[in-house]
Amino acid sequence: MLEAPSRPVSREAKDDRVTPFAVEALDLRGRLVRLGPTVDAVLTHYDYPPLVARLLGEAMALAALLGSILESHGRFQLQTRSDGPVDMLVVDYDAPGKLRGFARFDAARLGEISQPEPAALLGRGHLALTIEREEDAARYQGVVPLEGESLAEAAHVYFRQSEQIPSFVRLAVGEVVTPRGRSWRAGGLLLQYLPTAGARVRDLHPGDAPDGGESVPEAEDDAWAEGRALAGTLEDHELLDPSLSGERLLFRLFHERGVKVFNERPVEEFCRCSMERVERLLKSFTPQERADMVGDDGRIGVTCEFCATFRSFDPADFD
Repeated sequence: MLEAPSRPVSREAKDDRVTPFAVEALDLRGRLVRLGPTVDAVLTHYDYPPLVARLLGEAMALAALLGSILESHGRFQLQTRSDGPVDMLVVDYDAPGKLRGFARFDAARLGEISQPEPAALLGRGHLALTIEREEDAARYQGVVPLEGESLAEAAHVYFRQSEQIPSFVRLAVGEVVTPRGRSWRAGGLLLQYLPTAGARVRDLHPGDAPDGGESVPEAEDDAWAEGRALAGTLEDHELLDPSLSGERLLFRLFHERGVKVFNERPVEEFCRCSMERVERLLKSFTPQERADMVGDDGRIGVTCEFCATFRSFDPADFD
């Protein structure tokens, strides 16, 4: 079998792309996401405080990394429910690359926190990752606890417990200043160790071990230890730099071992809401419930939580 010829690294920086890649010498597979106008559009639909905007941006980058396993059809959803000032995050990824999201937060509690890290904003609760595949109407969900971790750390827990795949996740969100003004950007890297022969199975703690005895930690596979160390050199500013191409960034990280990139997948901001969908929703309510929705102007107003689109309806249309 002939190997694909190598080519020079592209220096063209493209926003709103997911780039799958492989470092075959180390049995590594991964995806890199760089979000520009897409994440900026979502984060500016509402007047989110910067702390909330950054957290939602991280959720969008993570959803793009995980949702992009669905190449052509299906839906991926990332949702948190927790007791922190930001008590809910919801991000939908519709294959092959449509993204939307929103955050719910308590402004009063947000102003009281002393540590503005993502873990303090989320508090304790859970992170749910849901995949719906259209071809077989299958639905899969994984739930991991949020116990003071960031979203990246919660993703590590998910892969370790649910998928049992050694994984590394890095997320970054920030505002950049360009000649066109300030805008939000987000980026993320997912790296996984997937050896063709299968990962070495680790021994469980023996049930007959003496009480208080310490188990001996097993050494990591050398290939994974090296890959994780290389990925650990990644800086936030590299993920957010609008002038640095994704290929150039991957080359910086893994050129010593050789990195192969695959076809990029575009991502765009898109909301599923429509006049017809909202009408069907309103028809599902009782006449009394719709009457309670009528505003001072005599109409029913509905604002989409995701895209902030406002739609107005005449109550008489539902009689």
